[in-house]
Order: sequence, then C-alpha cells, then structure tokens
Amino acid sequence: MASGERAAEASRETRWVAAFLLGLAALLGLRVAALSLNGTDLFFDEAQYWSWSLNPDFGYYSKPPLIAWMIHTATEVCGHGEFCVRLPSPVVHTLTSIIIFLIARHLYGTLTGVVAGLAFATLPGVSLSAGIISTDVPLLFFWALALYAFILLRDGRGWWPVLLLGIALGGGLNAKYAMIWFALCLAVHFLATPRDRWLLKEPRLWTAALIGAALIVPNVVWNSAHKFATLSHTADNANWQGSLLHPGKALEFIGAQFGVFGPILFAGLLLIVWRAWREGVSTQDRLLLSFALPVLVVITVQAFISRAHANWAAVSYVAATVLVIATMVRNLDWTWLRRSMALHVALLLALVAATIFAGRFALPSGADPFARTLGWKELAAATRQQLEVARSGGRPFVAVLTDDRAVTAELLYYMRDEPTPVLAWRDGPRPRDHYELTRPFEPSTKGPVLLVSLGREKMSLRERFERSETIIQRKLPAGAGKPRTVIFTALEGLKQQ
Repeated sequence: MASGERAAEASRETRWVAAFLLGLAALLGLRVAALSLNGTDLFFDEAQYWSWSLNPDFGYYSKPPLIAWMIHTATEVCGHGEFCVRLPSPVVHTLTSIIIFLIARHLYGTLTGVVAGLAFATLPGVSLSAGIISTDVPLLFFWALALYAFILLRDGRGWWPVLLLGIALGGGLNAKYAMIWFALCLAVHFLATPRDRWLLKEPRLWTAALIGAALIVPNVVWNSAHKFATLSHTADNANWQGSLLHPGKALEFIGAQFGVFGPILFAGLLLIVWRAWREGVSTQDRLLLSFALPVLVVITVQAFISRAHANWAAVSYVAATVLVIATMVRNLDWTWLRRSMALHVALLLALVAATIFAGRFALPSGADPFARTLGWKELAAATRQQLEVARSGGRPFVAVLTDDRAVTAELLYYMRDEPTPVLAWRDGPRPRDHYELTRPFEPSTKGPVLLVSLGREKMSLRERFERSETIIQRKLPAGAGKPRTVIFTALEGLKQQ
C-alpha cells in the first residue's frame, strides 16, 4: 500500500473512531438525562444494594461486594437519590462498549470495531440495564476486559496483559460469581483450538489466574465468617428440586434471548452456529464462539432442569456481539445491520419514554408494566404516618417489622431519615436474606413493633406474639394498574418457644 493510500486509510479510520466516540457520548447523554427524568422508584434489588452501600464490606448475603462499592462511591459524590444510585450503570456500560470496540478492532479492523461497539451500546438488554443498577453492569465490563486481555496475551509476549487479565478476573468475581464461567469458556477454547494450548504452559496465564484469585480472597474470608451465606444463596437460586424436566422453561429462556440480544442479532448468532457446525470457522470466529456459546448452552440446560432468568447468560453477548457484527460486515449485510440498529434505537427511545411516564399508563390488560418499581414511596409514607400517629398518642413503636425482603429494602431506602429502626422477621434455622442476617428482630426487643405486610395478614407470625392488633388495611397505588394491599399490625410480647 502506497504512503498516500495509507494516509487516506488512517484518516478514514480516525473519522470512524471519532464518529464512534461521538455516538457513545450522545447515548450516554441521553441515558443520563433519562435517569434524571425517570419516574420509577428503586426496584427492591436496587434498594437492597443501596442499603449494603451504607456499610462497605467484603461481602453480602446474596452477592459479592463490588455493586455496593460502586453505589457508595456514586452516592458519596452526588447524594442518595434514585438518579445517583443508578448513575454508575450508563457510565460503566459506555466503558464496556469501548472495550468491545477494542476487541473487534484487534480481531477484525477499525470499521468492525466501531459497528460492534455501537451495536453493543444499543442492545435491548443493555438499554434496559442502563436504567437500573445491577450486578450485571460491572460483570459485563470485567468480562469484556478479561476477554480483551486474554486476546492480547495470546497474540503477544508481553507481561502487561497479565496484570490486566488478573484485575479483570478478580474484579468480575467481586461483581458476580458468574465470572467463573470465564474459566469454562477458556477450557472450551483450548479444546477447540489446539494451536493455542501452548498458553496452558505459559506462566503468564497462571500468574493472571493467581492475581484474580487473590482479589477474591477477602470475599471468601467474609463468606467463611458468615457460614458461606452467598454460596448457599447461589445454590438456592439453581432450585434443583422437584421435577427436573421443564422444556417450556427452556423455550421461554431461548425466546427471551431474542429480546435481550435483539431479534436480528440473535437470529444471526444461531445462523452462525449452524454454519460453523456444517462448514467450520476461522480461528478468530472460533475464539468468539468459545466465549459466546458455552454459557448460553449451560443456562439453557439450567432452564430445562429448573428455571433461568433472561439475564443469566448476559456475558455471552460480549463475544457474540463482536462475532455477529464481524460476520455481517464481512458479508456486507448492511441492510440487516441498519434494520437491527434502527430497531434497537427505536426500542431505546420507547424505553426512555416509558420510564419517564412510568405510572401514567397501563397495558391493554390493565396491568402497569412498571408496577414492581412503583408505589414504594407511598408505602413508606403510609408507614411514616402510622409511626407518627403512635408517637403522638404517647405509645411509639420501637421498631418497624417486616417479613419480606422487598419491603425491608424499600422501607430502608425511602425511610432513610426515619429514626425508628426497620427489622426483619427471621423464622428458621438460618437467614434467608441479608436483612435476616444483619438486622433480625430479636426476642430482647422491648415495646410494641409495627408489622408491615403486603397482600394478606400473616397470622402465623401474629400468633407468635402475646398481643396482636390490626391497625388498618390500605390499598396503595402502584402505578396505573392494580393497587398494592398493605396491612399495618401492632405486635407486642414475643412468646417464648
């Protein structure tokens, strides 16, 4: 290539990168603006993560600590409102998109990198995730970083990718234990690609693994001190009990992936897998298939055996995005690419509008699509009212008692300036959630407590107390759909067992 052609190519690539960064900046600006106008309350998982962030630790009942650290950092900077709690999500997803760009550019060139980075940033699953705070946000970032570091390790002889890979592995494990699937994908890659097995004899790969293991040690120590609560919860989530044949659940999970990854891109992934089975693939494509398929297959089997949430295979779409986009660019499938991007942008804008107007519309069935994220402020206000009435009557409640993790988390968040403590009812030999572990109702609690229940009266709980009186049952709005029933009960005098 002549020097003039090289200069023109470099100039063209510079314009592509500039357009990519401009597109990411516009997306980030839109998402941050949407967060500031978001009409939903914190979902109870989000509220729970916020409550964890008040006491930074090396572990929590159901998750490793990174999500709490992220929220703690954000709220220290800009406050404890819903906007600040969720703010890390769009920022981290933007950084993940940049790493997707770097992976694709390294493997296939700048144009593919630009398209892959923008495609990932606009995936339906990413657009939904960017409006909430969840453990998948840092997990996807560290998974992408680990994949990029491994590719650099494979293609070079330097040591700096070792540190990058080790930090990514450790960071991912501290975000969500699903990072362990990276080891499975590595094993599949080495089985499928004999030419890369030399890395198994490389001290650099094992050094990176040791760095990652060292970074998760504090969480292991925390779990050891708490009877491995997080690992027990993870095992409970698998739910391998009763009948172990649920083909409908497996089909439901596969169907949901068309929504998470996008219908065109997921169909493209299935087509690539079919062609790879029949015709074989290039080394680069095989590498990405090794990091895209195993988790999808394992979680589909899990869905068939028991159940699986749509996001449990989210890490698959880091490599899958690069693979599908690279294939479409290589085959000049620009029409399908444009349709896919247009569909994803339309879904993004619809989601932004829906969250801004959350609670003001219902589906044709009469249900509010955001019902699970609405009405929690009203519940907290109603609870405050009962506390105030009791205080003004000269017999204040010494605590608020809940028997539901969602209610505990939401009251802790939306009553965060209320001096009356919120306690969790623990009924069993071991805690079932973080609140039963860290703030259980103790028999030594003296004075009346206010039980806040949703749906129906908890008679088995009430019977454990000497005095029990229903104060009021109310219907509280939870968006434009069916209201939420809340029962307030005064309890006093826990009976001896």
